[in-house]
Order: sequence, then C-alpha cells, then structure tokens
Amino acid sequence: MAGTETKRALIVDDDLTVLRLIRETLQNFLRWEVDSSPKPEYAFELALKKDYDLMIFDFSMPMIDGTLLFLLISKAYENATPPRRMPPLLLVSGQGQDQRAQELRREARVLGYLPKPFTINRLLEKVRECIGETPAAA
Repeated sequence: MAGTETKRALIVDDDLTVLRLIRETLQNFLRWEVDSSPKPEYAFELALKKDYDLMIFDFSMPMIDGTLLFLLISKAYENATPPRRMPPLLLVSGQGQDQRAQELRREARVLGYLPKPFTINRLLEKVRECIGETPAAA
C-alpha cells in the first residue's frame, strides 16, 4: 500500500536521557525505524550509509554542534554521485533564546525547532510538521 512505508530518523543528542526519550517516542508512537547516537561523528557515518526521512539534532554539543553536523552531511550529499536528497532537520535545544538558534530557524532546511524541556506530544507535533503529516483523526 502506498504511503505506508516505514519512516526512518537519525537522532543525535549528547544528553542520553533526551536521546532515549526521542528514540522511544518515534519507535513506539509512530513505528519509525530510528538510528541514534550521542556522537556526531558516528551519526555522520550513518548518514553516509543510509537514507533518512528526518534528522533530529541537538543544537548544542561539544566539538560538533547539530548545525555543523547538518552542514557537513548536506555537503557530502550534494557532492555524492548522484546527489542525494537532504532530509529536513528538527533542531532540539536547551538554549532557545540563543542568537544562533534563532537565526537557524530561518534556514530553509531547518524545518523545526524544539526547545528543551518538551513534552512527548510537542515532540510528535514537531516531527509531523517537519515531514508534512497531519495527525490522524482520532
């Protein structure tokens, strides 16, 4: 049946509690396949090997933040043969008022921004917005 293929997400957050919450929410509520890592460099490798429908990155991580990781992946995708489609990005951040976070919300492929702390319902709402789905009528 068309439109029922399983979606896949890549999640990167150095806060393991948040990482687990997002992963389990997508797996249990949406039945998505999820790859996750607290290490941006491992996530970069995953992104080169697999295709994703959505990427969810923590904005603020040591060494490589979520936006730099997204930029690196998008450069690799653009230079691939053939070029690969970059999925939308949902940025998660504890620094909601951060100037850079505000600027990024205007970036074309940054489709969502989720300040911490957040509820599971808010997470699901943001994920659906990013992939262009409306919640099913109850």
